[in-house]
Amino acid sequence: MSAPPYENRYMTQEEYFDLCDESDIRYEYVNGEVLAMTGASVRHNTIIHNIDRSLGNQLGNKDCVINTNETRVQVDSKSSISYRFPDIIVVCGKVEFMENRNDTILNPTVLIEVLSPATALIDRNQKFDEHTQLLSLEEYVLVSQDEFKIERFLRQDADNWLYTRISGLDGIIKLPSIDCELDLSAVYAKLDLLDG
Repeated sequence: MSAPPYENRYMTQEEYFDLCDESDIRYEYVNGEVLAMTGASVRHNTIIHNIDRSLGNQLGNKDCVINTNETRVQVDSKSSISYRFPDIIVVCGKVEFMENRNDTILNPTVLIEVLSPATALIDRNQKFDEHTQLLSLEEYVLVSQDEFKIERFLRQDADNWLYTRISGLDGIIKLPSIDCELDLSAVYAKLDLLDG
């Protein structure tokens, strides 16, 4: 989740990384604008944990690694530069890091965002536009936390993405780029324990 811009001022990339290295707060960076990351709800974190566990079990001995929201992804295109903290990053093959930064990945295969009311439009629009510029990215997945629904965008070619939506606890969505699937009953497991 992102908060309002940090001091509402422009920062260079160097200043951004200096700020990150000196702070316990995580910040995202979008074309010079710095956004403080706010804390996530217990519901949001439970969904992330469920997905992480499910994919981790399925990936087993495959040459893929999973990182959760403590690792950033760099998108550097002709029109923009951003550093984002997706909720879940899957990289298959050798992980490529930004030079001199072992906390910033350049080649994600799958990115997953758990939607919150405050960030859903950013995840669907701005982050989608940014992330789909990454040539390594094969799938972008949006997971609702307010209803049992997962949306997947699967790369078809450089400019086209196939949209699939699965709803209901009996649903299963395939992630063909990593030969995995997400069973919605597992993704949303134990959320009933959080409801008052």
